[in-house]
Amino acid sequence: MPPGSECAPQSSGWSFFHVSRGVAYWLHPKGNQELANGSGLLLSESAQGIIRASQLGEVLVHFFRLQPQRLTGLVTFSEQQFLQSAAAVGSSPVKTFRSTDPIVENFRKVLEKVTGNNFRLRLQLLELFIQAFGTDLPNQPAVLPDPLNDAKARLKHLLSQIPLSELLDLTFADLVREMRCTPRHLSRIFREVVGMSFREKQAQVRLVRAQELLATTQCKVVEVALESGYQSLSLFNLMFKRRFGVTPGKWREQILNHKPAKKANGAGVRLLALRA
Repeated sequence: MPPGSECAPQSSGWSFFHVSRGVAYWLHPKGNQELANGSGLLLSESAQGIIRASQLGEVLVHFFRLQPQRLTGLVTFSEQQFLQSAAAVGSSPVKTFRSTDPIVENFRKVLEKVTGNNFRLRLQLLELFIQAFGTDLPNQPAVLPDPLNDAKARLKHLLSQIPLSELLDLTFADLVREMRCTPRHLSRIFREVVGMSFREKQAQVRLVRAQELLATTQCKVVEVALESGYQSLSLFNLMFKRRFGVTPGKWREQILNHKPAKKANGAGVRLLALRA
């Protein structure tokens, strides 16, 4: 970044910035923070502000981005809830890190060993993202305590243990048997815990999977529909447009043609999705 220049982070998901050389500032409505040489900054998509380079010299910034909602094969429902809640911080940065913090030191090590192995790089960046939250992330016990025949407790436990994508492998009847309750009771507690019906949640996960395939592969739209669990292309187009406002083909075109705002000079790594 030239002296005095600005970068306005505008992307969905989370962004981690590392000031590799020089001094910058995070300017936001609730105040300003200096980003000293070697420091790090973790922002959610709701954070409102800009990164400004010092007037005294150029600034080199490395960054990566992550969209947890795309990680349906890896992230559980409770983990997504936590990240959505953390992203609601608003105009303040989620976290800042000094140059001596372990996450910053680990990020520097990753930069030193960047190779053509993008899969390994994505895994390392994902680990850094998790590390940024420390012990704040949900830590569910491997064994469910005595639920006292509480179907709601069993449902919460299940959703904390399995990736969201595994919901696509379940039928409602399967879940009824797993929760050991009536279909009517399961419908009520599922909506209470998740905020939508079982069918609606499955549709949401399918469409997120479709977004991932559209953004990261060259599969035809009909192939994306089949991979996402839709046997009818017309139904897939209808459901996709109803949720995102455009057809799958148009959405892919917008993603491929999207030109982000001018960013800092450096190695920017965009981690869109990781399929487990």
